[in-house]
Amino acid sequence: MSFVWPLALVLLVLIPALAAAYGALVRRRTRRWAELAAQGFAPNAAALRTRRRRHVPFALFLTALALLVLALARPQTSLSLPRREGTVILAFDVSNSMVATDLAPTRMDAAKAAARAFVQRQPSTIKIGVVAFSDGGLITQQPTSSTADVLAAVNRLTPQGGTSVGKGIFTALSAIAGKPIALDDQAAAGNFDNVDIGYYGSASIILLSDGENTAEPDPLEVAKLATVAGVRIYPIGIGKADGTVVTVDGYNLATKLDEDMLTSIATVTNGTYYHAEDAASLAKVYDKIDLHFTRQTKHTEVTALVTGLSALLLTVGAGLSLAWFGRVV
Repeated sequence: MSFVWPLALVLLVLIPALAAAYGALVRRRTRRWAELAAQGFAPNAAALRTRRRRHVPFALFLTALALLVLALARPQTSLSLPRREGTVILAFDVSNSMVATDLAPTRMDAAKAAARAFVQRQPSTIKIGVVAFSDGGLITQQPTSSTADVLAAVNRLTPQGGTSVGKGIFTALSAIAGKPIALDDQAAAGNFDNVDIGYYGSASIILLSDGENTAEPDPLEVAKLATVAGVRIYPIGIGKADGTVVTVDGYNLATKLDEDMLTSIATVTNGTYYHAEDAASLAKVYDKIDLHFTRQTKHTEVTALVTGLSALLLTVGAGLSLAWFGRVV
């Protein structure tokens, strides 16, 4: 415990002084009782009971006074409180297969609806960013605590192109780092062993994808980079497990979930893979996402609590004094 005005604690010297004065008064009264007893005025039983309990009100008053001095010094205590905070990146697969209707009305619309509900439930301590990826990746909203900005970014998403899950993860990591990640020749070739983006243990990526990976880099290699950075990835596989056919520019294209790859991404990053085969299960998935909890040490002034306890002791002491002796002091 600490104090805002510690010099006020000097007043605590009054406590032993008052206790000493009370002790002298008690000794004087005791001698008077002894003198009366010597003269044949022996105390009755009621007087003896009163004598035994007469110190209780004073003890309460003295304790209350000590607490008042502590309250005057404005005590503070440190509380370690759990709270949910950090950064979450919603990484959307916006490839052409997201127009499939096995999730009503379409995979894209169902994913956007569930994401909006998730965003609106998050506390202000969570910063949320949005990444769109198809053949490449694009940060459409930097991490922010503005719910309106995140919702607007989600609403702007439209399907186009193929699917590069690796670029989606890499772009999400760039959004978490808050800067472009420089790549050497080895990294450009898919080897991320020497890439250091820093550590972001309170950051997570929710990866929404409905199709097979069709472009470099290798998603698992990028997932290892996320692991080194302390970032968990929660892949959500969207659509039917047995796949479906979508029509794009007059061509029928088959698309099928690669659940093995998405599960591996989750395993590598200590996240969890979820399969959402319909709009209802997709909405429930967001409730299962385990965001990080941290403990924050907060200095809280407890003057009011100490003052209240002092007032309670004064009230009890006064009540007992009135009940036993017919007076407050």
